[in-house]
Amino acid sequence: MPFDYKKEYKEFYLPPREPSIVEIPKMNYLAIRGKGNPNEENGEYKATIELLYTIAFTIKMSYKGDHKIQGYFEYVVPPLEGLWWQEGKNDGIDYTQKDQFHFISMMRLPDFVTKEEFDWAIQEATQKKKKDFSKVEFLTYDEGVCVQCMHIGSYDTEPETIEKMEEIIQENGYELDFNQGRYHHEIYLSDPRRCEASKLKTVIRHPIQKRR
Repeated sequence: MPFDYKKEYKEFYLPPREPSIVEIPKMNYLAIRGKGNPNEENGEYKATIELLYTIAFTIKMSYKGDHKIQGYFEYVVPPLEGLWWQEGKNDGIDYTQKDQFHFISMMRLPDFVTKEEFDWAIQEATQKKKKDFSKVEFLTYDEGVCVQCMHIGSYDTEPETIEKMEEIIQENGYELDFNQGRYHHEIYLSDPRRCEASKLKTVIRHPIQKRR
């Protein structure tokens, strides 16, 4: 069976609905940076998703072509993720000001994908699709200690889950640690095009540190 990151690393992708504190190891990602309301039909955010999936599947399907990646194994493409922030805010994000969102859309890369293999995938996709993939980058993200929780429901109701997360960090002697490099993090386990808003599954993760 193909390797499935969600099943093999449940502590990162399938946390319980009650908040918990976890240390996230360094991981490599496909990533694209942008700004704007993610709900805009022709906005920058939605355009990034297509680019990410194209590169992700170029790598996944590489075994069918002439290019052989050393250490390749069959796997399920990991879920879409996103880092979100707003300029000047160091306590999370304001859901009423979505036009001010900055984001990094991401998809985890298998460990066998080096920067050189990433560069090959960009070139391969560019030649085959005749599109510009120059915005896609190879990103190493060392997230560290975080509080996380499974959120069930609409993205707009996430503040309710975040309140529970903040209670847990206070009870355990931590505080939020948003900064230039540590952001509000979401992992999208449901496809909003095929799932009712009330049933959407999203992992929410916030960076924390011991209270000073």
